[in-house]
Amino acid sequence: MKALCWEGVNKLSVEQVPEPRMRNDQDMIVRLIAGTTCGSDLHLIGGYIPAMQAGDVIGHEFVGEVVETGPGVRRHRVGDRVVVCSFVGCGRCWYCTHDLWSLCDNTNTNPGIGQALFGYESAGIFGYSHAMGGLRGSHAEYVRVPFADHGAFTVPEGVDDISALFVSDSVPTGWMGAHLGGVQAGDTVAVWGCGAVGQMAARAAVLLGAERVISIDRFPERLAMAERFAGAETLDYTSTDVAAELRERTGGRGPDVCIEAVGMEAHGNGPGHLYDQAKQQLRLQTDRPTAVRQAIHACRKAGTVFVLGVFTGAVDKFPLGAVVNKGLTVRGAQMHGQRYIPMLLERVAAGELPASQLATHTVSLDEAPRAYDMFKHKTDGCVRAVIRPGT
Repeated sequence: MKALCWEGVNKLSVEQVPEPRMRNDQDMIVRLIAGTTCGSDLHLIGGYIPAMQAGDVIGHEFVGEVVETGPGVRRHRVGDRVVVCSFVGCGRCWYCTHDLWSLCDNTNTNPGIGQALFGYESAGIFGYSHAMGGLRGSHAEYVRVPFADHGAFTVPEGVDDISALFVSDSVPTGWMGAHLGGVQAGDTVAVWGCGAVGQMAARAAVLLGAERVISIDRFPERLAMAERFAGAETLDYTSTDVAAELRERTGGRGPDVCIEAVGMEAHGNGPGHLYDQAKQQLRLQTDRPTAVRQAIHACRKAGTVFVLGVFTGAVDKFPLGAVVNKGLTVRGAQMHGQRYIPMLLERVAAGELPASQLATHTVSLDEAPRAYDMFKHKTDGCVRAVIRPGT
């Protein structure tokens, strides 16, 4: 079958790979209906995520049709249309039973790498390096889904394929940032980043009762989408002082909750960005925390900062003094999708949570390398490119 493979830093190609086979009785084989590019994948492509090997199939956000189930699968049948959570959870360890699915103890088959990087391993994730379990990714004609009863969810008839696709990862990631960030009725929330996850975090904050949501980015088309579909006010950080503007808009107090939805390759428009970029390229730090620093400084005293962007290691000049002296709560997590996906499918079906607008481009699997190039360089207004093997 065809699959999109990582062949080296900034090198992708569509190759023939063996079709997946069942390995355990709780496995399921899914024929891909649609997958999508994701900002997290750009970190893989750029060589910032450790433990990638040439030939690894990438991709982690997908919707598909069930073509085979193991004898232990109870909730799905051949022919079902399912959305699959990007993180794999066993459903029985302490973390899964406490709705902390991305921390599952049993689905990362290479725990030593995560333990060395983070102290403890994370759960396995589709197509995201051998540090995250080495699972084959979803940019392929067929995908093996482990622990299918816990990670795959039947898509309601009223939800279209593209909307369901984004409930695999982007929608629950954004929702988690607002929910675990503690957004309450009447809050002012600032969101750094107007990509898919940032837009979903902004919309989630609105639905959770925030009085004002302010989204920050530099791309006009993304800022316009955040206004139209998330109901957010917007700031172009290249044309204003973000911290001063947030103070002005909040009567001098600052946002109650700040959500960072950018990640380890954050951009900026000052000398700090150049400093971070140089240190990252020289591998003197692994991640660029430009947006995280700004969120911490901008947040009101005793407020909350939630880090949604992907980070893998060490950052320089982390403003710990601001965290302590302002009494901030700083949280972060990878996405606990199983906790949110059923509820989010209901909200999408009810029209509360539009998601299909994120798909600005559609390509075939053969065109996937071009789609990632367009997505990486933000050309032609690309927010997300959907990859459909059948087109």
